[in-house]
Amino acid sequence: MKNRCLAAVLLLFTALSALAQTDGTYSGFSPYSVFGPGLLHQGGTAWNRGMGGVGVAARNHRFVNIVNPASITARDSLSFMADFGVDGRFAFFSEGDKRGVNNIVNIDDFLISFPMWKHTAMMLGVTPYSDVGYKITYSELNPYYQKSTFTSAGNGGLYKVFDAVAVTLWERLSLGAEFNFIFGNINKSATLTYTDDSYRSSASGDSLQVRNFSARLGLQYEQPLGRGAYLTVGATYKFSTPMLGYSIHYRELGSYYRERADASLTDKGVRLGDELGVGISYRKADNLLIEVDYSRSNWSNSALETVPGLSNVGDVVFNSSVGQSFRAGFEYTPNRNDIRYFLKRCTYRAGAYFDQSYYTVDGAHVNTIGLTLGMTLPVFRWYNGLSVGVELGRRGLATSQVKETYIGFNVGFNIFDIWFQKRPYE
Repeated sequence: MKNRCLAAVLLLFTALSALAQTDGTYSGFSPYSVFGPGLLHQGGTAWNRGMGGVGVAARNHRFVNIVNPASITARDSLSFMADFGVDGRFAFFSEGDKRGVNNIVNIDDFLISFPMWKHTAMMLGVTPYSDVGYKITYSELNPYYQKSTFTSAGNGGLYKVFDAVAVTLWERLSLGAEFNFIFGNINKSATLTYTDDSYRSSASGDSLQVRNFSARLGLQYEQPLGRGAYLTVGATYKFSTPMLGYSIHYRELGSYYRERADASLTDKGVRLGDELGVGISYRKADNLLIEVDYSRSNWSNSALETVPGLSNVGDVVFNSSVGQSFRAGFEYTPNRNDIRYFLKRCTYRAGAYFDQSYYTVDGAHVNTIGLTLGMTLPVFRWYNGLSVGVELGRRGLATSQVKETYIGFNVGFNIFDIWFQKRPYE
């Protein structure tokens, strides 16, 4: 038992070390990651993402649900569960006659979950919080026929280490609390170069070292409907908390002029937005789950506009705002205990989502719409499985916005074992 626990902890810290390598790398890629701390990570594990990212009201004893901390008490009492995920995305970008493509693969999450004592459970893990990755290049000839090239680039991102505990009361009400440490680096730069050395090139940029402690509460109430059917309502609330750390802003003009300014994010009053999520689900035995979720995130008082590294987007008017999300999805398993047909033991999923950004660009939100498909293939005994999913979406729905069309995939390794049973013989 000790060896197993030690191995799980070592794997968790190995994943944490891998995710922490943000300097000079892309954790995600999108022109919209230039705004604020980047694109916020949504959707949970491969299990959640196959259903459009739902999970506020989902209870499942075969998978770990990180969307609502109250859900981790839905488990076999002696079970140990883990999840490791990888995702990738191939994206197409277009604006007028300009085109671009990008593809990227990255570690998505690593988590473990286990019971503590009767009706209680714990979860530990690490997952991305936001992604920053973009490179925009534009060239033109000036009136003196000298070619100039402007390049704006950024990389890095924020990650979240979390610890959650939950308890079930009166067999129907589950309460959970999650404690997070958010950390990471964000680097942004802008350069202007000329083909003629007699012109002075210029550069400016920002480097942010960010850390933050935050918390999230969750609850779920499960109402039996008879014949193995259940109706579950759930809610989560993530607190708005100060963003700690510092930012460095620099400017250079050839080799003649350089300046650097350091600023404390705490002194600037920068905050992460709060978030309220609600959901309702219908579950029929171990075969069918249908769920609809809604979330609202308020960044209006986040003060992102006061920090150049979070708001310097040229002539674009950037403002923090209120984000919203609508998600719906389902999963279906024909017969989990079928001994003849493997495909009947597989679980099939589908979902859809609509996200409204937590900021506005020139007064308009950047909206995203997407469809998802997924399935889990059972592996070996118990509930071990391989979850795979695909995602098709578009970001930037307004006519004047850059269109980002993406095809994503995700793979999750679901590990399930019985660790805490007492053997009658040694």
